[in-house]
Amino acid sequence: MEALPKTKSNTIGQLLVIGFEGTEMSPRLASLLDDLQPAGVILFGRNIVSAEQTHALLKACQQHVRTPLFTAVDLEGGRVDRFREIFGHAPSAANVFATGDRKLFHHHGRLIGLCCRALGFNTDFAPVVDLALPASEKVMSSRAVSADPKKVVVYAREFLAGLASAGVIGCTKHFPGLGEADLDTHSDLPSVHKSWKNLWADDIYPYRALRRVAPLVLVGHANYPSVTKDALPASLSHHWITKILRKKIGYGGLIVSDDLEMGGVVKAAPPGEAAVEFIRAGGDLALVCHLEENVRAAHEGLAHEAEKDRRFARRAAESLSRVAAFKKKSSDLKRKSPTLKPEKVSQLSRTLWEFSEQVRLSDQRRTDFGVKR
Repeated sequence: MEALPKTKSNTIGQLLVIGFEGTEMSPRLASLLDDLQPAGVILFGRNIVSAEQTHALLKACQQHVRTPLFTAVDLEGGRVDRFREIFGHAPSAANVFATGDRKLFHHHGRLIGLCCRALGFNTDFAPVVDLALPASEKVMSSRAVSADPKKVVVYAREFLAGLASAGVIGCTKHFPGLGEADLDTHSDLPSVHKSWKNLWADDIYPYRALRRVAPLVLVGHANYPSVTKDALPASLSHHWITKILRKKIGYGGLIVSDDLEMGGVVKAAPPGEAAVEFIRAGGDLALVCHLEENVRAAHEGLAHEAEKDRRFARRAAESLSRVAAFKKKSSDLKRKSPTLKPEKVSQLSRTLWEFSEQVRLSDQRRTDFGVKR
């Protein structure tokens, strides 16, 4: 009889990136990390109080996991800025893009990357490559930079290179695109009624252009009924993840889900089930970002499905191998976090303020001379 690929419960955790409550290591968190051995952890504003506390928390998390962790954060600047109480405000992607200066696009990524590295993070789920279209303006606002996919690629390529120069892994999001989504996926499942031809030419263009330079791609929770003829979010769709992203586009990096506790996916499946369906669809790293009960449900669901379903076990083993190979190859993941120095935090705060002023003045000059944003 053919042997099942190895997907025991103590290795299946490498398909998960998890969030948690609290600002310091606790017996409960230690037990969770010891039991699951996740691929990574993600911190939010609720976990971040100070530079010293954040650095210590990430270091403590790594001590409970045997493989190098993805220590992740969402840090785009503008509205999505988890570090504003530590370093001050980082300018939004839209404000930096409005300068029209590629050097500033790169510097934006590098500065955000340096702030991440200083606190112990090695992964940033940024940049956004959704198109800045009227339908999503109220939801995305300054997170999206342009309605022109080629201009989006220019900004994103420089931002990713800036992150990489600081030793931080970047991630393009939210595949296959939320530019036409008029609902917030944090609470709802939007339906994007756009033809395959137009999606391929516009919304999907950044993923095609950046397929060789984006280490991670994050799949969003929107439905595209004109393409798939179903009600599933893309994050649970074999068509989108395997047929389009992996095969048609030829993307070879790691595929990440958006948070599986968000309303846009919970309407289709609870987190435990959603993690299984995301991996079954071809994903590699399932994000479960809040409640311990949901994190454990996802882990148990993956382990149980791998034990009972030979085909799923092979699919999971494929992603486990891909994650392991990424970790083995990545110098950014294996690099130890530098010792936190208060003077470094102060220096980065000053540099970030100077950069923000440079962006503001450059943007102001363009406005004064009648240059449209």
